[in-house]
Amino acid sequence: MQKAIVLGSTGSIGQQALAVIRSYPEEFEVVGLSARGTSEKSRAQFSADVDEFLGGSWQNAVLERESGLDAVVELAQTECSVVLNGISGAIGLKPTLAALSSSFVPKLALANKESLVAGGHLVQKILGKNLLERINPVDSEHSAIWQALGSNVAGVKRIILTASGGPFRNFSREQLREVSVESTLKHPTWSMGPLVTVNSATMMNKALELIEAVYLFGVDEKKVEVVVHPQSKVHSMVEFVDGSIIAQASNNDMRLPIALGLSYPARLESVICPYNFTSASTWGFEPLDEGVFRAIKLARSALKSGPLFPAVMNAANELAVNAFLLGQIGFLQIVELVEEVLERFSSSDSKPSSFALADVECAIKWSQEKCKRAIRSVLR
Repeated sequence: MQKAIVLGSTGSIGQQALAVIRSYPEEFEVVGLSARGTSEKSRAQFSADVDEFLGGSWQNAVLERESGLDAVVELAQTECSVVLNGISGAIGLKPTLAALSSSFVPKLALANKESLVAGGHLVQKILGKNLLERINPVDSEHSAIWQALGSNVAGVKRIILTASGGPFRNFSREQLREVSVESTLKHPTWSMGPLVTVNSATMMNKALELIEAVYLFGVDEKKVEVVVHPQSKVHSMVEFVDGSIIAQASNNDMRLPIALGLSYPARLESVICPYNFTSASTWGFEPLDEGVFRAIKLARSALKSGPLFPAVMNAANELAVNAFLLGQIGFLQIVELVEEVLERFSSSDSKPSSFALADVECAIKWSQEKCKRAIRSVLR
Protein backbone atom coordinates (compact mmCIF):
# COMPACT_ATOMS: atom_id res chain seq x y z
CA MET A 1 0.00 0.00 0.00
CA GLN A 2 1.26 3.45 -0.95
CA LYS A 3 1.43 5.96 1.91
CA ALA A 4 0.64 9.32 0.34
CA ILE A 5 1.03 12.96 1.33
CA VAL A 6 -1.09 15.40 -0.69
CA LEU A 7 0.11 19.01 -0.78
CA GLY A 8 -2.40 21.58 -2.02
CA SER A 9 -5.22 19.21 -1.15
CA THR A 10 -8.11 21.66 -1.56
CA GLY A 11 -7.09 22.77 -5.06
CA SER A 12 -8.25 21.21 -8.32
CA ILE A 13 -5.39 18.69 -8.51
CA GLY A 14 -5.53 17.93 -4.79
CA GLN A 15 -9.25 17.23 -4.80
CA GLN A 16 -8.95 14.96 -7.85
CA ALA A 17 -6.03 13.16 -6.19
CA LEU A 18 -8.17 12.52 -3.11
CA ALA A 19 -10.97 11.29 -5.38
CA VAL A 20 -8.55 8.75 -6.89
CA ILE A 21 -7.37 7.68 -3.44
CA ARG A 22 -10.97 7.38 -2.27
CA SER A 23 -11.72 5.05 -5.20
CA TYR A 24 -8.79 2.74 -4.42
CA PRO A 25 -8.72 2.36 -0.62
CA GLU A 26 -6.76 -0.87 -0.87
CA GLU A 27 -3.95 0.89 -2.77
CA PHE A 28 -3.43 4.13 -0.83
CA GLU A 29 -3.34 5.49 2.68
CA VAL A 30 -3.21 9.28 3.19
CA VAL A 31 -0.67 10.12 5.89
CA GLY A 32 -0.50 13.91 5.41
CA LEU A 33 -2.45 16.84 3.93
CA SER A 34 -1.71 20.51 3.37
CA ALA A 35 -3.70 23.43 1.96
CA ARG A 36 -3.36 27.21 1.70
CA GLY A 37 -6.55 27.82 3.71
CA THR A 38 -7.09 31.32 2.31
CA SER A 39 -10.90 31.15 2.32
CA GLU A 40 -13.66 29.82 4.55
CA LYS A 41 -14.62 27.36 1.82
CA SER A 42 -11.05 26.06 1.59
CA ARG A 43 -10.73 25.65 5.35
CA ALA A 44 -14.07 23.86 5.56
CA GLN A 45 -13.03 21.49 2.76
CA PHE A 46 -9.69 20.85 4.45
CA SER A 47 -11.36 20.06 7.76
CA ALA A 48 -13.68 17.58 6.03
CA ASP A 49 -10.70 15.92 4.30
CA VAL A 50 -8.79 15.66 7.58
CA ASP A 51 -11.79 13.94 9.13
CA GLU A 52 -12.15 11.53 6.20
CA PHE A 53 -8.54 10.67 5.39
CA LEU A 54 -6.65 11.29 8.64
CA GLY A 55 -9.35 10.15 11.05
CA GLY A 56 -9.70 13.68 12.39
CA SER A 57 -6.07 13.86 13.57
CA TRP A 58 -4.34 17.19 12.81
CA GLN A 59 -0.85 15.87 13.57
CA ASN A 60 0.07 15.74 9.85
CA ALA A 61 -2.46 18.31 8.64
CA VAL A 62 -1.09 21.75 7.75
CA LEU A 63 -2.99 24.92 6.87
CA GLU A 64 -0.25 27.07 5.35
CA ARG A 65 -2.02 30.36 6.11
CA GLU A 66 -1.96 29.53 9.83
CA SER A 67 1.23 27.48 10.20
CA GLY A 68 3.43 28.92 7.43
CA LEU A 69 5.28 27.39 4.48
CA ASP A 70 7.96 25.88 6.72
CA ALA A 71 5.31 23.58 8.20
CA VAL A 72 4.43 22.39 4.67
CA VAL A 73 8.15 21.80 4.00
CA GLU A 74 8.39 19.75 7.20
CA LEU A 75 5.31 17.75 6.21
CA ALA A 76 6.87 16.98 2.80
CA GLN A 77 9.70 15.19 4.66
CA THR A 78 7.40 13.02 6.76
CA GLU A 79 7.67 9.27 6.22
CA CYS A 80 5.66 8.20 3.16
CA SER A 81 5.89 6.41 -0.20
CA VAL A 82 4.82 9.29 -2.44
CA VAL A 83 4.34 13.04 -2.11
CA LEU A 84 1.88 14.62 -4.52
CA ASN A 85 2.70 18.31 -4.97
CA GLY A 86 -0.51 19.94 -6.20
CA ILE A 87 0.40 23.42 -4.92
CA SER A 88 -0.18 26.23 -7.42
CA GLY A 89 2.66 28.65 -8.16
CA ALA A 90 6.37 28.99 -7.38
CA ILE A 91 5.62 28.66 -3.66
CA GLY A 92 5.60 24.92 -4.40
CA LEU A 93 9.38 24.86 -5.01
CA LYS A 94 10.45 24.54 -1.36
CA PRO A 95 8.15 21.55 -0.68
CA THR A 96 9.44 19.91 -3.88
CA LEU A 97 13.06 20.28 -2.76
CA ALA A 98 12.10 19.05 0.72
CA ALA A 99 10.41 15.90 -0.58
CA LEU A 100 13.35 15.11 -2.86
CA SER A 101 15.78 15.62 0.03
CA SER A 102 13.78 13.47 2.46
CA SER A 103 15.63 10.62 4.14
CA PHE A 104 12.59 8.42 3.39
CA VAL A 105 13.25 8.81 -0.39
CA PRO A 106 9.62 9.08 -1.53
CA LYS A 107 8.51 9.38 -5.12
CA LEU A 108 7.35 12.87 -6.05
CA ALA A 109 4.13 13.03 -8.08
CA LEU A 110 4.72 16.50 -9.46
CA ALA A 111 1.86 18.69 -10.64
CA ASN A 112 3.59 21.92 -9.60
CA LYS A 113 5.35 22.79 -12.86
CA GLU A 114 6.75 25.98 -11.34
CA SER A 115 9.11 23.84 -9.22
CA LEU A 116 11.09 22.95 -12.33
CA VAL A 117 10.56 26.28 -14.07
CA ALA A 118 11.95 28.27 -11.14
CA GLY A 119 14.26 25.66 -9.64
CA GLY A 120 15.15 23.12 -12.31
CA HIS A 121 18.86 23.48 -11.60
CA LEU A 122 18.27 22.99 -7.87
CA VAL A 123 16.33 19.79 -8.54
CA GLN A 124 19.17 18.59 -10.77
CA LYS A 125 21.63 19.22 -7.93
CA ILE A 126 19.67 16.75 -5.80
CA LEU A 127 18.79 14.13 -8.43
CA GLY A 128 21.45 14.48 -11.10
CA LYS A 129 20.37 14.40 -14.74
CA ASN A 130 17.80 11.59 -14.51
CA LEU A 131 14.92 13.33 -12.77
CA LEU A 132 12.51 10.53 -13.69
CA GLU A 133 14.11 8.19 -11.14
CA ARG A 134 12.22 10.06 -8.42
CA ILE A 135 9.73 12.34 -10.18
CA ASN A 136 6.46 11.04 -11.61
CA PRO A 137 5.04 13.80 -13.85
CA VAL A 138 1.39 14.65 -13.21
CA ASP A 139 0.83 17.38 -15.82
CA SER A 140 -1.17 15.62 -18.54
CA GLU A 141 1.38 16.57 -21.22
CA HIS A 142 4.45 15.46 -19.29
CA SER A 143 2.74 12.29 -18.14
CA ALA A 144 2.01 11.55 -21.81
CA ILE A 145 5.64 12.12 -22.80
CA TRP A 146 6.82 10.02 -19.85
CA GLN A 147 4.58 7.15 -20.95
CA ALA A 148 5.60 7.45 -24.60
CA LEU A 149 9.32 7.62 -23.84
CA GLY A 150 9.70 4.40 -21.92
CA SER A 151 13.45 4.10 -21.39
CA ASN A 152 14.43 5.34 -24.84
CA VAL A 153 15.41 8.94 -24.01
CA ALA A 154 18.53 8.72 -26.17
CA GLY A 155 16.48 7.99 -29.30
CA VAL A 156 14.32 11.11 -29.11
CA LYS A 157 14.23 13.46 -32.07
CA ARG A 158 11.33 15.70 -30.99
CA ILE A 159 9.00 16.14 -28.05
CA ILE A 160 5.67 17.50 -29.25
CA LEU A 161 3.59 19.28 -26.60
CA THR A 162 -0.07 19.50 -27.51
CA ALA A 163 -2.10 22.57 -26.54
CA SER A 164 -5.87 22.91 -26.59
CA GLY A 165 -5.48 26.48 -27.78
CA GLY A 166 -7.68 27.71 -24.95
CA PRO A 167 -10.79 29.82 -25.55
CA PHE A 168 -9.08 32.23 -27.96
CA ARG A 169 -7.04 30.03 -30.27
CA ASN A 170 -8.17 31.72 -33.54
CA PHE A 171 -8.19 35.27 -32.18
CA SER A 172 -6.04 38.09 -33.55
CA ARG A 173 -4.11 40.39 -31.21
CA GLU A 174 -6.71 43.08 -31.80
CA GLN A 175 -9.49 40.72 -30.71
CA LEU A 176 -7.48 39.68 -27.65
CA ARG A 177 -7.30 43.28 -26.44
CA GLU A 178 -11.03 43.19 -25.71
CA VAL A 179 -11.48 39.78 -24.01
CA SER A 180 -12.93 39.73 -20.51
CA VAL A 181 -11.88 37.88 -17.37
CA GLU A 182 -15.12 35.89 -17.52
CA SER A 183 -14.52 34.65 -21.08
CA THR A 184 -10.87 33.87 -20.28
CA LEU A 185 -11.89 31.59 -17.42
CA LYS A 186 -14.17 29.50 -19.68
CA HIS A 187 -11.73 26.85 -20.85
CA PRO A 188 -13.20 24.67 -23.62
CA THR A 189 -11.89 21.29 -22.46
CA TRP A 190 -10.35 21.38 -18.96
CA SER A 191 -11.54 22.38 -15.49
CA MET A 192 -8.66 24.06 -13.65
CA GLY A 193 -7.87 26.76 -11.12
CA PRO A 194 -7.87 30.44 -12.21
CA LEU A 195 -4.07 30.80 -12.57
CA VAL A 196 -3.69 27.74 -14.81
CA THR A 197 -6.83 28.63 -16.79
CA VAL A 198 -5.55 32.13 -17.59
CA ASN A 199 -2.11 30.69 -18.38
CA SER A 200 -3.77 28.29 -20.80
CA ALA A 201 -5.51 31.18 -22.56
CA THR A 202 -2.29 33.21 -22.92
CA MET A 203 -0.28 30.06 -23.80
CA MET A 204 1.97 30.83 -20.85
CA ASN A 205 1.00 27.44 -19.47
CA LYS A 206 2.50 25.82 -22.54
CA ALA A 207 5.58 28.04 -22.24
CA LEU A 208 6.09 26.87 -18.66
CA GLU A 209 5.55 23.26 -19.77
CA LEU A 210 8.24 23.69 -22.43
CA ILE A 211 10.73 24.74 -19.74
CA GLU A 212 9.56 21.91 -17.50
CA ALA A 213 10.07 19.38 -20.32
CA VAL A 214 13.63 20.56 -20.92
CA TYR A 215 14.57 19.86 -17.29
CA LEU A 216 12.40 16.80 -16.76
CA PHE A 217 13.48 14.88 -19.86
CA GLY A 218 16.98 16.34 -20.25
CA VAL A 219 16.54 17.62 -23.80
CA ASP A 220 17.54 20.82 -25.58
CA GLU A 221 14.72 23.35 -25.99
CA LYS A 222 15.07 23.06 -29.77
CA LYS A 223 13.75 19.51 -29.50
CA VAL A 224 10.51 20.65 -27.86
CA GLU A 225 7.72 21.85 -30.15
CA VAL A 226 4.16 23.01 -29.52
CA VAL A 227 1.15 22.10 -31.66
CA VAL A 228 -2.50 23.04 -31.13
CA HIS A 229 -4.88 20.10 -30.69
CA PRO A 230 -8.33 21.51 -29.78
CA GLN A 231 -9.92 18.18 -28.85
CA SER A 232 -7.36 17.51 -26.05
CA LYS A 233 -7.39 13.76 -26.65
CA VAL A 234 -3.74 13.37 -27.66
CA HIS A 235 -1.93 14.71 -24.62
CA SER A 236 1.53 14.87 -26.20
CA MET A 237 3.79 12.93 -28.56
CA VAL A 238 7.38 11.80 -28.92
CA GLU A 239 9.09 11.42 -32.29
CA PHE A 240 12.11 9.14 -32.38
CA VAL A 241 15.15 9.36 -34.63
CA ASP A 242 13.85 6.61 -36.91
CA GLY A 243 10.71 8.64 -37.72
CA SER A 244 8.30 6.76 -35.44
CA ILE A 245 5.88 8.90 -33.41
CA ILE A 246 4.32 7.57 -30.21
CA ALA A 247 1.36 9.46 -28.79
CA GLN A 248 -0.52 9.01 -25.53
CA ALA A 249 -4.27 9.56 -25.88
CA SER A 250 -7.29 9.34 -23.61
CA ASN A 251 -10.39 11.24 -22.62
CA ASN A 252 -9.44 14.54 -21.03
CA ASP A 253 -9.59 13.68 -17.34
CA MET A 254 -6.80 14.66 -14.94
CA ARG A 255 -7.50 11.67 -12.71
CA LEU A 256 -5.58 9.52 -15.20
CA PRO A 257 -2.15 11.21 -14.91
CA ILE A 258 -2.76 11.77 -11.19
CA ALA A 259 -3.44 8.07 -10.64
CA LEU A 260 -0.35 7.03 -12.58
CA GLY A 261 1.74 9.58 -10.68
CA LEU A 262 0.59 8.05 -7.42
CA SER A 263 0.69 4.36 -8.33
CA TYR A 264 3.62 4.04 -10.79
CA PRO A 265 4.94 1.55 -11.88
CA ALA A 266 1.54 -0.11 -11.39
CA ARG A 267 -1.50 0.99 -13.36
CA LEU A 268 -4.86 1.10 -11.61
CA GLU A 269 -7.88 -0.42 -13.31
CA SER A 270 -10.69 1.70 -14.79
CA VAL A 271 -9.48 5.09 -13.57
CA ILE A 272 -11.47 6.95 -16.25
CA CYS A 273 -14.01 6.06 -18.95
CA PRO A 274 -12.36 4.66 -22.10
CA TYR A 275 -12.57 6.60 -25.33
CA ASN A 276 -15.47 5.55 -27.54
CA PHE A 277 -14.13 4.63 -30.99
CA THR A 278 -17.52 3.41 -32.21
CA SER A 279 -18.71 7.00 -32.74
CA ALA A 280 -17.26 9.07 -35.58
CA SER A 281 -14.93 11.82 -34.43
CA THR A 282 -12.11 13.98 -35.77
CA TRP A 283 -8.86 14.88 -34.08
CA GLY A 284 -7.18 17.93 -35.57
CA PHE A 285 -3.78 19.56 -35.24
CA GLU A 286 -2.91 23.18 -36.02
CA PRO A 287 0.27 25.26 -35.84
CA LEU A 288 0.46 27.76 -33.00
CA ASP A 289 0.57 31.40 -34.10
CA GLU A 290 3.55 32.58 -32.05
CA GLY A 291 3.11 36.10 -33.39
CA VAL A 292 -0.20 36.32 -31.54
CA PHE A 293 0.75 34.15 -28.56
CA ARG A 294 4.28 35.24 -27.69
CA ALA A 295 4.80 33.28 -24.48
CA ILE A 296 6.52 30.34 -26.23
CA LYS A 297 9.25 32.59 -27.65
CA LEU A 298 9.68 34.14 -24.20
CA ALA A 299 10.25 30.70 -22.67
CA ARG A 300 12.90 29.78 -25.24
CA SER A 301 14.64 33.10 -24.71
CA ALA A 302 14.54 32.69 -20.92
CA LEU A 303 16.10 29.22 -21.13
CA LYS A 304 18.92 30.53 -23.32
CA SER A 305 19.55 33.59 -21.15
CA GLY A 306 20.43 31.84 -17.91
CA PRO A 307 19.13 29.61 -15.10
CA LEU A 308 17.39 32.43 -13.21
CA PHE A 309 15.47 33.88 -16.15
CA PRO A 310 12.67 31.25 -16.07
CA ALA A 311 12.14 32.01 -12.36
CA VAL A 312 11.88 35.73 -13.19
CA MET A 313 9.45 34.99 -16.02
CA ASN A 314 7.20 32.83 -13.87
CA ALA A 315 7.16 35.26 -10.92
CA ALA A 316 6.21 38.19 -13.14
CA ASN A 317 3.51 36.13 -14.82
CA GLU A 318 1.89 35.13 -11.52
CA LEU A 319 1.53 38.78 -10.50
CA ALA A 320 0.39 39.86 -13.97
CA VAL A 321 -2.30 37.16 -14.03
CA ASN A 322 -3.52 38.27 -10.61
CA ALA A 323 -3.70 41.88 -11.85
CA PHE A 324 -5.73 40.72 -14.84
CA LEU A 325 -8.12 38.74 -12.63
CA LEU A 326 -8.60 41.88 -10.52
CA GLY A 327 -9.43 43.91 -13.64
CA GLN A 328 -6.32 46.08 -13.34
CA ILE A 329 -4.79 45.22 -16.73
CA GLY A 330 -5.96 43.82 -20.05
CA PHE A 331 -5.41 40.31 -21.38
CA LEU A 332 -2.51 41.16 -23.73
CA GLN A 333 -0.78 43.14 -21.01
CA ILE A 334 -0.14 39.92 -19.05
CA VAL A 335 2.58 38.70 -21.40
CA GLU A 336 3.67 42.26 -22.23
CA LEU A 337 4.44 42.89 -18.57
CA VAL A 338 6.40 39.63 -18.36
CA GLU A 339 8.42 40.67 -21.43
CA GLU A 340 9.14 44.04 -19.84
CA VAL A 341 10.38 42.50 -16.59
CA LEU A 342 12.59 39.98 -18.41
CA GLU A 343 14.16 42.74 -20.49
CA ARG A 344 15.15 44.56 -17.29
CA PHE A 345 16.72 41.53 -15.63
CA SER A 346 20.50 41.84 -15.72
CA SER A 347 22.28 39.01 -17.50
CA SER A 348 25.29 39.61 -15.22
CA ASP A 349 23.13 38.46 -12.30
CA SER A 350 21.75 35.40 -14.07
CA LYS A 351 24.65 33.00 -13.54
CA PRO A 352 25.51 32.88 -9.84
CA SER A 353 28.55 30.83 -8.93
CA SER A 354 26.70 28.55 -6.51
CA PHE A 355 23.08 28.72 -7.70
CA ALA A 356 21.38 28.10 -4.39
CA LEU A 357 17.75 28.45 -3.34
CA ALA A 358 18.58 31.93 -2.05
CA ASP A 359 19.54 32.98 -5.60
CA VAL A 360 16.18 31.82 -6.92
CA GLU A 361 14.31 33.54 -4.09
CA CYS A 362 16.26 36.75 -4.75
CA ALA A 363 15.39 36.62 -8.47
CA ILE A 364 11.72 35.98 -7.68
CA LYS A 365 11.60 38.90 -5.23
CA TRP A 366 13.30 41.19 -7.77
CA SER A 367 10.83 40.12 -10.45
CA GLN A 368 7.84 40.69 -8.18
CA GLU A 369 8.99 44.17 -7.26
CA LYS A 370 9.59 45.15 -10.88
CA CYS A 371 6.27 43.69 -11.98
CA LYS A 372 4.38 45.52 -9.22
CA ARG A 373 5.95 48.78 -10.38
CA ALA A 374 5.02 48.05 -13.97
CA ILE A 375 1.42 47.30 -12.96
CA ARG A 376 1.23 50.53 -10.97
CA SER A 377 2.47 52.50 -13.99
CA VAL A 378 -0.30 50.97 -16.09
CA LEU A 379 -2.90 51.99 -13.50
CA ARG A 380 -1.87 55.68 -13.52
